[in-house]
Amino acid sequence: MTMESPRGDGEKRPSSEGDELDSKLGSVPPLRPVDRFGLKSSPTSPASASTKGRVQSEREREEGRLRKWRKMIGVGGADWKHYVRRNPQVVKRRIRKGVPDCLRGLVWQLTSGSRDLLLMNQGVYEQLVLYETSAAELDIIRDISRTFPSHVFFQQRHGPGQRALYNILKAYSVYDRDVGYVQGMGFLAGLLLLYMSEEDAFWLLVALLKGAVHAPMEGLYLVGLPLVQQYLFQFERLVKELVPKVGAHFEEEMINPSMYASQWFITVFSYSFPFSLALRIWDVFLYEGVKIVFRLGIALLQYCQDDLVKLPFEKLVHALRNFPEEALQPDVLLPLAYNVKVDAFHTEVSLNRYRRFLSTLSKFFLCLFHERIYSSCSVAYC
Repeated sequence: MTMESPRGDGEKRPSSEGDELDSKLGSVPPLRPVDRFGLKSSPTSPASASTKGRVQSEREREEGRLRKWRKMIGVGGADWKHYVRRNPQVVKRRIRKGVPDCLRGLVWQLTSGSRDLLLMNQGVYEQLVLYETSAAELDIIRDISRTFPSHVFFQQRHGPGQRALYNILKAYSVYDRDVGYVQGMGFLAGLLLLYMSEEDAFWLLVALLKGAVHAPMEGLYLVGLPLVQQYLFQFERLVKELVPKVGAHFEEEMINPSMYASQWFITVFSYSFPFSLALRIWDVFLYEGVKIVFRLGIALLQYCQDDLVKLPFEKLVHALRNFPEEALQPDVLLPLAYNVKVDAFHTEVSLNRYRRFLSTLSKFFLCLFHERIYSSCSVAYC
């Protein structure tokens, strides 16, 4: 049994046990204006002549970028690996400027290595969706409506978007039973689904968690969230070194990164940041790895440090979860992040310190440390 691709591209996708959950589809929400990303937006007034001219100029510039990208990747990505080997700095520069939206799904698959995984595992996804059961199915169903609730693709209860998301998360929880399912995974899978088919999104999720190109991410979701703990420890050291005034104020107010930065790493900024910024971050993240998450976190604190150092505890926690709109503009924040120096030496030194820190903890206090991190992550999604 098959169902149409949720994006209406005519491809056939495997149906799943998710279909059994909804003998009838939920009602379709009333139509509301959406922006170019499919998110709810407010009605806008008619554009002025100057605005139309600016839009036309931007369109022409985008068409020029698109021609360069198509030449770079070739038909279906055939020239990608060759071009990357010959011109790595050109590729890096273009990715940092942003991947054209119409090519984003293909480029993400190429930069992540997921296309190769798909070709080596034909039929595996269908098997996982159709014939396997998962202990996490009820948890997945419970959380689906919380994933990008403002996006038109995921709004219809038991609609095609929610069914596709269920399929991916259920399939992964079977594919890797050690990781299973953790709530933050839905934001990764949901973002990927907006740019590719179910099966493509599943294998990109596998590529990320298993480390097809960069360091594996699965430690972000294992019991105890060990990689989250490591990253937060490293990030705290970077804050003290690179934003010392903020670091000192945080220490004075007893603010630690688990109070504000856990979901930055778990969802790679896809949870609560503007969609236009999240997409640009993911362009870079899939090509350069997790270092961009550290850089962006430091850049945010640097941009807002004059305000942050004046705030008491309660207002500080609120500010760290609600950054000003101007700080979240892609063309403002990303250039700042690219200038943040987070090299291998920084990360290796802080990692060694983290290992020494863990070795000094008794088993009892280590369990409490794990519980504190896990509780902070759970609160972030409520």
